[in-house]
Amino acid sequence: MLRTKDQYHEDLFKMKTNIFIGGEKVGRDDHRLRPGINVLDVTFDLAQDSKWKGLITAISSINSEEINRWSHLPQNPYDLLQKQKMIRCVARRVGGCIQRCMGHDAISALAICTKEIDEARGTDYHKRFMEYLRLYQMKDYDGCCAQTDSKGDRTKRPSEQPNPDAYVHILEERKDGIVVSGVKMSITQVAYADEIFVLPTRALMEDDRDFAVAFALPADWDGITLITRPVWLREKDEAYAAPFCKYGVSDSVVVFDNVFVPKERVFMCREWEFGRRLALLFADSHRHSYSGCKPGMSDVLCGAAMLAAEANNIQKISHIREKLSNYAGAAELAYAAGVASALYGEITSSGVFFPNKIYANVGRRLTGELIYHEYNLLTEIAGGIAVTLPFEEDFHAESTKKYLDKFIVRNPKLSPETSLKIWKFVENIGASPMSSWYEIAGVHGGGSPIMETIALNLDYDFDEKKRLGRYLSGIDETFDDAKALELEPTFGTSLETNDRQALKE
Repeated sequence: MLRTKDQYHEDLFKMKTNIFIGGEKVGRDDHRLRPGINVLDVTFDLAQDSKWKGLITAISSINSEEINRWSHLPQNPYDLLQKQKMIRCVARRVGGCIQRCMGHDAISALAICTKEIDEARGTDYHKRFMEYLRLYQMKDYDGCCAQTDSKGDRTKRPSEQPNPDAYVHILEERKDGIVVSGVKMSITQVAYADEIFVLPTRALMEDDRDFAVAFALPADWDGITLITRPVWLREKDEAYAAPFCKYGVSDSVVVFDNVFVPKERVFMCREWEFGRRLALLFADSHRHSYSGCKPGMSDVLCGAAMLAAEANNIQKISHIREKLSNYAGAAELAYAAGVASALYGEITSSGVFFPNKIYANVGRRLTGELIYHEYNLLTEIAGGIAVTLPFEEDFHAESTKKYLDKFIVRNPKLSPETSLKIWKFVENIGASPMSSWYEIAGVHGGGSPIMETIALNLDYDFDEKKRLGRYLSGIDETFDDAKALELEPTFGTSLETNDRQALKE
């Protein structure tokens, strides 16, 4: 089944009320949540459009039916490339974060890790999860991932916290399920998601076994409270409402207060040795998703900077063109890292094809390091007008319009109306609550920068580089260049003929 956005709304708006915004209990039809819902609407609309078939949709590996790609388990490099391309394309349409990648990365991580737990422990988590995923795909659900715990005292492990609710943990294990408690934070789009995937956030020790838990629940389940911060709260002038102004995002603190989780929805229960594995599976998959998302954001910023240059009539000046080239470098290097991550990925015992961790983390770290630089470039090109522009009403008021129509035009080839639209766009993309969100999410989304460094230090073969140095410096007489033998992309035989042709194109 491929839901329409109207069907998504129908399901969403009949969910139980468990959201608080500014101390007020609200339903999911609250207007402050609408910008985020508008983003998800695009993902449902495109799945209905025949032009996007095969990119927004995929053929399920479970039942061979057409499904939304957001609920598809990647089976080969082509699937990962299509995911990356899909995210970049849709991010460009909504002017930034598409939000649904969290659910995609969560189901990939759970499919892989449940299989590995079963292989090590003789449990039946994988079968349980795949039965759940069958329903998830059939209903065309949107899922968010609640991974980040509030963490409490950062110098103490979960089991050492004076407040155990700093991490979501198991209070009780029953024959029919478990009872959990705790807090997750900075959880994007949970206020308008169908389902919440809960995963561990870090490596765990045996004393932390109660904190080794993974499950999925409807976002309005009994005992769950969402304390939500919509990012975009400013009212817009409808006469000048541009597409970028329709979209936004909401983040929530998710409180689990003695929440019962049915057994069929529990996918990890005290298998502490796999806490780190599951956490990193999600994080690395999500960092691969960023190789589509952040190039899309670079495209948006580049477009805004080019419009600002045109409005200032400086688009042909050499140092402006040099600044604009920075956007090309940021976007395409990050995208190339994602392509490499897909091509050099690996098949797991679950059958899920997983991106190469090195390239995924390299691409993600690059985008995090450059996001503030990209905003700085926009500011240098646009100037200070983004934060000093008169209010929109002044451009329409009879007593001020005649002055501002002249003031706003710097390029004589542009009309006052077009010039104003450009500068309002620059203001919205560069000096609004949404722009601040994108700056911080650009650094911290998918994990803090130090986690990418840790991942690279764990997985990158530094010893091989040292052996190369020993050979070239004459310390060792020979060097076994095994690295050269690892440079064959993992196409395998699972790609269909048209898939290989699409890769060539």
